[in-house]
Amino acid sequence: MHTRWIDFGLPAFLRNAARLIFCGIISCLGIFHSNADQLVKFKSASFQPTPFQTRMARERGEEPKVFSGAPIRGFLTRPSGDGPFPAVVLLHGCAGLGLREREAWSRRLSSWGYVVLAVDSFTTRGIRHTCDRLFYDRVNDAYGALEFLTTLGFVDSRRVAVMGFSAGGIAVLQAVQLGAAAALMKQKFQAAIAYYPSCSVTSGEMAVPTLILIGERDDWTPAAACRKMMEQRSGKGSPVKLIVYPDAPHSFDAENLKTGISSFGHFLQYNELAANRSFQDSHVFLSETLGH
Repeated sequence: MHTRWIDFGLPAFLRNAARLIFCGIISCLGIFHSNADQLVKFKSASFQPTPFQTRMARERGEEPKVFSGAPIRGFLTRPSGDGPFPAVVLLHGCAGLGLREREAWSRRLSSWGYVVLAVDSFTTRGIRHTCDRLFYDRVNDAYGALEFLTTLGFVDSRRVAVMGFSAGGIAVLQAVQLGAAAALMKQKFQAAIAYYPSCSVTSGEMAVPTLILIGERDDWTPAAACRKMMEQRSGKGSPVKLIVYPDAPHSFDAENLKTGISSFGHFLQYNELAANRSFQDSHVFLSETLGH
C-alpha cells in the first residue's frame, strides 16, 4: 500500500501528528497485520581490512586480520502483502534476545509496515550475556542481517534501518559511525535508532540520520554522556537527534519491568510515559527517514 501525503503547507509537527494518527488507524484496521516470526539463519558480515589496517598490522609484524562471518540466527517478522517493504534490523541488549525485541518490538514495527529482523547474537556462540564487557562482533552481526535482508524479494534494500537497545544501541552507534564500519560495507543502512546507548563510544559523527533516546535517570548509560557527545560534535556527517525523557531510568520501554530491578549494580524500570513517547518519536523518525 502506498500513500501520498498532501500537507497543504502544514507545519512539520502537524504533518507528523497526522501521519501517526493515519498509521494508527491503518494498524487498527489490520491492513498491516504482521505474519508470525520465522526463525532464519545467516552469517555475520565478513570484510577485508582497510589499506590502513593492513599497513599498521604489517608494521607490527602481524598479518592483517580478515574478518570472516560467523553463523548466527534471527527472527523475521513481516507485514501482510507482497511489498517491497522497508525494514528494521533489531539488536538486543547485553542479556540476549528477549521477548521485548522478538515479540513486542517486532509486532509494533511490523504494524507500522516494516519487515523486522531481530538478531540473536548469542545463542549460536554459546554466550549467556555480555553485560560485563563490550562485544564488538555485534557490528558485523548487524551488517550480516542487512545483507540477508537484501536477498528477500519483499524487502526494499534501499530502505533499511538499524535499531538497538543498551549494548545493542552501542552496536548501532558503532555500526553507523562516520568513517568506521559503515565505510567498509557494501550494503548501507539508511537510518539508525539507539535506545539508551553509552554515548562515550562514539564521536557523534554518523554516516546516516541517527536518533538517540535515553532517560534522565539512567544510571547505566547516563544522559550526560550523550549531551556531552552532542556538544562536541563537529557537524560532519548526517543529522543526529538526542531525546532525553524526564524521570526515565534504563530500559524504560521494557513493560515486563513495571517493578524496578537491580542488574549489574544498575536500576532498570519501565516508564509508561517515556515508553509511549519513544514509540511516537521512533515512528515519526522512521517515517521521515525510510518513508512507507
